[in-house]
Amino acid sequence: MISVLEARKIIAQQVVSLPPIESPLLQAAGQLLAEDVYAPADIPAFPQSSMDGYAFSYTDWKNMTNLIIDGEIAAGNNDIISLPGGKAIRIFTGAPVPQGADTVVMQEKVIIAEPSAGKKELLINDDQIQQGTNVRLAGSEIKKGELALEKNRLLGPAAVGFLAGIGIAAIKVFPNPSVSIIITGKELQQPGNHLDHGQVFESNSFALSSALQALHINDVKMLWADDDLDILTSTLAKALQQSDMVLLTGGISAGDYDFVLQAAEKCGAIKLFHKIKQRPGKPLYFGKQGNKLVFGLPGNPSSVLTCFYEYVLPALSILTSRSVGLITLHAPLTASFQKKVALTSFLKGTYDGKAVTILDAQESYKMRSFAIANCLVKLDEEVKEYRTGAIVEVHLLPV
Repeated sequence: MISVLEARKIIAQQVVSLPPIESPLLQAAGQLLAEDVYAPADIPAFPQSSMDGYAFSYTDWKNMTNLIIDGEIAAGNNDIISLPGGKAIRIFTGAPVPQGADTVVMQEKVIIAEPSAGKKELLINDDQIQQGTNVRLAGSEIKKGELALEKNRLLGPAAVGFLAGIGIAAIKVFPNPSVSIIITGKELQQPGNHLDHGQVFESNSFALSSALQALHINDVKMLWADDDLDILTSTLAKALQQSDMVLLTGGISAGDYDFVLQAAEKCGAIKLFHKIKQRPGKPLYFGKQGNKLVFGLPGNPSSVLTCFYEYVLPALSILTSRSVGLITLHAPLTASFQKKVALTSFLKGTYDGKAVTILDAQESYKMRSFAIANCLVKLDEEVKEYRTGAIVEVHLLPV
């Protein structure tokens, strides 16, 4: 067995980032920009009204007071319109401001008078209006050639919307990996089906898929394999062909029906470590076939999710070139705790912003405590007894 620190060093040394790809903008949310992006044009591309109202020349209005209304311009109008002196024009939000106009008054601040047949005069009742009011100037959002977003910027909804708004349809990003999850075990039954004697409901695929979806990793394929070496080998070979990372659950210990090690070897994967001095998840396996990563996770649900957060997540952080690891802090224990074995322990806990409480039901097959935990408490391998108030390392779980 190797230490937790050694295992993490091996992962850090062996995992390499996925190369950048050209991605449609709509599929790039949650990923990291792999290049600087520059505006291809002035945005707005023309002076634009920010209100429903009336466009006019501010100088004309100051000299004449009342202006004659002449026509209208709706959003999307692509005619080149010039506004004669002494005239105003009805205009709507987003419409191009005509040549000869430089100011827009909102419709709630005007009175329309009809002093003679066929003519309408605009009377402006707005003592706050100034030249340029309610006009978005060309390039006021961004100018052509200006840096829009820099490399290594995480693309959230606002960033995606901004890039779409300046005309960007595709960008280079550091991609999310494709992942295959292989579920092993003849005793497993899918939720919603009848549970026969000797069966248990399969939950690992649900937990792992949910954890991956929270990272915007959606190219996830689910595979099932019986406890048979040939079947598992062919299933793993298929997974390695179609995915950047393979997660296997179960079949990694030393039982008569645990074939992950043999199957990985038959598929050409190089074992980088197997078994860590920790609880839960001691029989964790990590290997590589080329740049394809293989994690053999234990079968017990609590062990699976713990190993995912502590080892798979750091690997995903490197693959995606973005920081997705758990936030680490230190906090005092609310109650004393005694370890039974000299192994690094990752225990389900709750952190209230000041102190951390280790929960009951820490057995690796129990998920009830994990369901309410908001952190993992790391207890050192060498230390067996922790007193109330002892400062411990806390790994905050994603919401």
